Amino acid sequence: MKSLLLLFLFFSPIWPLGQNPLPGDPFLIVNKKTNEIAYIHEGIVKETYQVATGKSEELTPVGLFTVTVKAVDPYYRKKNIPGGADENPLGTRWIGFDAEKTDGRIYGIHGTNRPDLIGEYVSNGCIRMRNQDVETMFNKIPLGTKVLIVNERSSFEELGKQHGAIRP
Repeated sequence: MKSLLLLFLFFSPIWPLGQNPLPGDPFLIVNKKTNEIAYIHEGIVKETYQVATGKSEELTPVGLFTVTVKAVDPYYRKKNIPGGADENPLGTRWIGFDAEKTDGRIYGIHGTNRPDLIGEYVSNGCIRMRNQDVETMFNKIPLGTKVLIVNERSSFEELGKQHGAIRP
């Protein structure tokens, strides 16, 4: 009897304390095929934005990652450019994730000082967004947010369902 009750609670559409929470909420999906990013919250694609990704297919890694670092006006170490400077290619926000077993300081979703390149394949592996778009995203996602990067023709809704961010 006890196992029957546990099975009912586990598979029930109603969680004992309200609706069953979705794994990874909020959830981000980047599609390199379309150079877009989707912000999924409460099982719904709430927003999509154009992005720029890697110059070549292998530069922006594909997989499921976790946001581990967030920074306002990030410092650009490679060329010693302070955060907030107009020439800083990282723009106004950095959302770093743990791709390729890194700590969130190598791969990230960030702003840009070249918004004219959004939609193109131009980065060294990061995902670039317009500053106003990455600022909006930055304020909505906590550390620990999952980032799925794909290179395929599936819709964000299909991808969200496949990865548990959207209920079927």
